[in-house]
Parts: sequence; C-alpha cells; structure tokens
Amino acid sequence: MRRIATIGVYGFTAAAFVETLTGAGVALLLDLRQRRGVRGPEYSWANSARLQHALAAADIGYRHVKDLAPTTELRQLQYREDDRQGVGKRNRIALAPEYVEHYTREILDPFDLGALVAELPSHSVTALLCVERDPEACHRSLVAARLRAEHGLPVTDLRPG
Repeated sequence: MRRIATIGVYGFTAAAFVETLTGAGVALLLDLRQRRGVRGPEYSWANSARLQHALAAADIGYRHVKDLAPTTELRQLQYREDDRQGVGKRNRIALAPEYVEHYTREILDPFDLGALVAELPSHSVTALLCVERDPEACHRSLVAARLRAEHGLPVTDLRPG
C-alpha cells in the first residue's frame, strides 16, 4: 500500500536525514521546494545535487515537483506574517491562514494529485520534502492532508530526533 511521509531539512544532519528516510522505508522523495537550495553551510547537504547524490547512495529515488512549490509571492506573504509575529522561517510553528487559502486555491486545487499518486511506488513510502522542521509550518502539510483526504493515503511526519 502507498504511504506518505513528510520531512523537513531543519534540525537534521545529512546522515540523520538519510537514516530517518531509510528507517521509515522511504523509496522516493518528492522535493516540493521552488528553489532547491538552503542557505548556510549547516544545510548545504540539502542543496539539490548533494541531496540527490546522498539519496542515490541510499537507493532512494528523487523527483522535483516544482508545480507544488509555493510561488515567490506566496512565500513573501508568509514572510510578512512571520515578521508580524516576530518569528523566523526556521522557528515558525504555523502557516498564516491567508497563505493557506492562497496556496490551496492557486497551487493545490489546480494540481492533478491523482496523476501524481498513480506514479508513486505502490508498496513503499514516498516522502514530501521542504525545509521547515515542523510540517504545520510548511506547505507540505497541506499536500499531505489532501493526499490523505482525497486518496486515503496514510501520512507520517518524520522529525529530527
């Protein structure tokens, strides 16, 4: 049976990230980031080429699903709310309601999740990746919730130890 996991970059080392994925039985990672890089040396392992190399070494497939990434405008909307609340992206705990509304209407609703589900490995876990540590603070939680609601896929959130 197909299963979904969500995972962020923040809080993991490269080794712990791959170990968490393999321990959860992940066979495919879907990168939901618009820009597939993370600033700073601490998370350089999550930049696209390095990440893909590490995943390949662990026999985990990789696919960039840019059509599920938030636009620059949507990210700016969330950043304004973060500023209003005095939080940074790395310690955000929730998405702004306006962001959720716009992301759902502009990105998630028009996307054909059924076609994506049909392409997922049938007897393993597929992980949805973005950068935020907590899924509640990231658009990947919206995708995961839709996959659960409309396609009956069980969802597990993978977090750093």
